[in-house]
Amino acid sequence: MQSTISREEALKLLMEYNKEPFHILHGLTVEGAMRWFAKELGYVEEEEYWGITGLLHDIDFELYPQEHCIKAPELLKKGNVGEDMIYSICSHGFGICCEVEPKHEMEKVLFACDELTGLIGAAAKMRPSKSVMDMEVSSLKKKFKDKKFAAGCSRDVIKTGAERLGWELDELMEKTILAMRSCEESVNQEMRALGLE
Repeated sequence: MQSTISREEALKLLMEYNKEPFHILHGLTVEGAMRWFAKELGYVEEEEYWGITGLLHDIDFELYPQEHCIKAPELLKKGNVGEDMIYSICSHGFGICCEVEPKHEMEKVLFACDELTGLIGAAAKMRPSKSVMDMEVSSLKKKFKDKKFAAGCSRDVIKTGAERLGWELDELMEKTILAMRSCEESVNQEMRALGLE
């Protein structure tokens, strides 16, 4: 899996359609998490592809929330994103807003960790540290069980994602926390550099 656009081009493309700091932060966070997963799961040569797919996965969500993953191919083609990556990006909406099924392990990881990074990010904001660096799976599980907390993060999607990967929910949570720890500082630095913090 090879990316047809550079990371710099991908960020520019994301920011063309996304102005809200929250959406850009989410894209950068999922990118960082996906890069960690690529290395962790033995896809080092594909790290750039995994990362850029994570960065662009919600490209259409801010402007076209009702057409999420439906409008994405059109926006991505305009940015010279290849067909493989367009498929990978759309697959994270499988069964929710489109019928593009995650097949490759990378697509299954994106499907599983997209919603979970949102839940972890919301939980981190509630911590005195405002960070994932001191977050444990046990405290995340309490937030996961509280349906009122970060209600927009679908618990069913997270559970289905873990099942598709053949992982226990705890394993997915632990890995995703570690993935977010690996990129928290660089994401914060980039948000500051973009003047979005």
